[in-house]
Amino acid sequence: MKQTKINSGIYLVIDPSMEENQLLESLEKAVSAKPCALQIWDNFQSHDQVASLICKIKMICSRSGIPILMNNHPEWAELFGLDGVHFDELTGEHLSSIPQLKQQGKIIGITVNNDFELIQKAIFAEVDYLSFCSMFPSSTANSCDLVDFETVRKTRQHTSIPIFLAGGISTASIAKLQSLDFDGIAVVSGVMSASDPARAISQYQQLLTDLKK
Repeated sequence: MKQTKINSGIYLVIDPSMEENQLLESLEKAVSAKPCALQIWDNFQSHDQVASLICKIKMICSRSGIPILMNNHPEWAELFGLDGVHFDELTGEHLSSIPQLKQQGKIIGITVNNDFELIQKAIFAEVDYLSFCSMFPSSTANSCDLVDFETVRKTRQHTSIPIFLAGGISTASIAKLQSLDFDGIAVVSGVMSASDPARAISQYQQLLTDLKK
């Protein structure tokens, strides 16, 4: 059985609409810095690209032990033997799929914002982690409202499951999160657009460690 929980740290999200060679080259470097998880955003250039690209991503991550999650498509997570699913929203269909996903040993995460009723529903459904988006303005999270820090604090009072923060978190802005109790941060362009993705992850990880001292 593969890892069925998510550890704290840097949660890497990759955008499959990137030029493929650049994506895979950057991923190879990023994986060497051991992010705690990898999410494949469902932003493929075409449906024809899905199978071959997911297989190439799996190959790169195969020896790392890093869990791979598929964004919004539990059927692809099952088909390609991925470790989990991350839902951008908790629809009735997604909610009803959770018991089967858990039976398969999949890691399940959900993006949340300021709707505390939805957060409670996700906790009750026994998801494995919550990802708050967007903490700051972000080009890759432009559909998210900004998260009220008080919502994160209130959530932590109600659950001990891992909390990740996402959206516009740079090495410069991470210090603003010091007042919050959370387990990790999700990063997209801050790593994958960096000239040295491994160094970028290590830098984020060090800043996260320093923040929690």
